[in-house]
Amino acid sequence: MAYIEHGQQFCPNNLDGLVIGLAADVGDHNSGEHRHDKDQLLFSHHGCMVITLEGVKCVLPPMRAAWIPAGMLHNAQMTNVTHYRSLYFDPSLQSQLSREMKIIDINPLMAILLERMAMWAFDKPNKEQLNSVNLLIEELNSATESHFNLPLPNDARLAKWLEEINCPDFIAPTLANLSLLVGASQKTITRIFNKETAMPYQSWRQQWRLLAAIELLSQHQRISDVSYRLGFANDSAFISFFRQKTGFTPLNFMIEFKS
Repeated sequence: MAYIEHGQQFCPNNLDGLVIGLAADVGDHNSGEHRHDKDQLLFSHHGCMVITLEGVKCVLPPMRAAWIPAGMLHNAQMTNVTHYRSLYFDPSLQSQLSREMKIIDINPLMAILLERMAMWAFDKPNKEQLNSVNLLIEELNSATESHFNLPLPNDARLAKWLEEINCPDFIAPTLANLSLLVGASQKTITRIFNKETAMPYQSWRQQWRLLAAIELLSQHQRISDVSYRLGFANDSAFISFFRQKTGFTPLNFMIEFKS
C-alpha cells in the first residue's frame, strides 16, 4: 500500500517503478535536511509546509505543489498538514523534467493525477503506469509557477539574524532597524541584498511578509493578529497588500484552502 502511517519508515530510493507514490497524514513535522536520488513532487490538501533549500525559503500553501529535483539538499517543516501526497520519479525520467526547484499551481487534471498516483501500490508495473506518468509530465512542464519563494543572502553579517528565519518569532524589520540590529549601514545592507538576492531589501521584506502571512493564515490565525504581527499600519493596509500579491483577500484565502 502507498499510505504510510505515522512513524512508519519509508525510503523511496529503495523502491523501483517509474513513479513511487506516498500518502500520509503527518500533522506537525520537521523532516530535517535530506536529499533524494529521485525527483520529488509534493503537496497537501490542508496545512502549510515551509521548504528551505540551497539558499531559498519556500512556503507551500495547500493545493500548490513543490518540485524538488534529485540530489537537492532540503528541509520541510509542516504545520497541521493532512492529506500529504508525494511522488518520486525514476532517474530515467530526468531528461523530461525540470532541473530547477519551483512551486507550481495545481490544475484540476493534475489534482486528479496526483491523488491517483499517490495511492498506487508500490509494486504497480511500469507498463500500467506509463500513460498516467506521461500525462503528468506534460502537465508539469506547462504548469504555472507560483512565486512563494524567498532567496536568502549568505553574507556573514546577516548570518546570525537569518539563523532564526523559520522560527515563529522571526521578524524582518525596516531597513533602518535592520541596520542597527546587524551593525551595518543601510547602504551596505542594500548592496548585499541587491547582489545576493537580486532585489533591494525593501522588496525582500515585502516578500517575507507575504510568505509569513500565508503561514500564519494557514494556521487559522485572525487577520487582525497577522496584520499586527507583520507590522502593517492597520488591517486595511494588510488586506490590500495581500490581495495585490495573491489575488485573494486574507479571508477568502483561508476559505479557499479550507475547502
